[in-house]
Amino acid sequence: MVDLSVPRLPAARASISAWAHPAPSAQNAVSGAAQGGVRILLRLEGLVVVAAAVAAYVHLGASWGAFAMLFLLPDLSFLGYLAGSRAGAIAYNTAHSYIGPVALLGLGLIGGMPAALALGLIWSAHIGLDHALGYGLKYGSEFGVTHLGRVGPTDPW
Repeated sequence: MVDLSVPRLPAARASISAWAHPAPSAQNAVSGAAQGGVRILLRLEGLVVVAAAVAAYVHLGASWGAFAMLFLLPDLSFLGYLAGSRAGAIAYNTAHSYIGPVALLGLGLIGGMPAALALGLIWSAHIGLDHALGYGLKYGSEFGVTHLGRVGPTDPW
């Protein structure tokens, strides 16, 4: 005889996916920092931003010499740390937030300004690479504490 009862689903796994499970007592754990799968997702997001910004830059046909000269320009914000951790974090975060580059991209698109587009793409690529490498936005407590976790020798990536 054929069994017409409701099919039984396999029992749910006891473990949770790495994407939803926090990193187990990681040395990288910092209050307010992304951990586990969320941290990995944010770093992959940075990689996607780099790829998209470089692809758009190729499409724009702008100068690669300018790209090379301007790519590390946002890192001059490190000089803010000469005034202390809080001022350094503010300077760094201002230069490493997507607010500035997206504003430049919008200005370039709306105003028909290819130079603004090129600068916005270079700036976005820089931020994306930093995030992909684990260099996140800084907290004012110290340089190595970021929204992506601690940067430095204890970083598991």
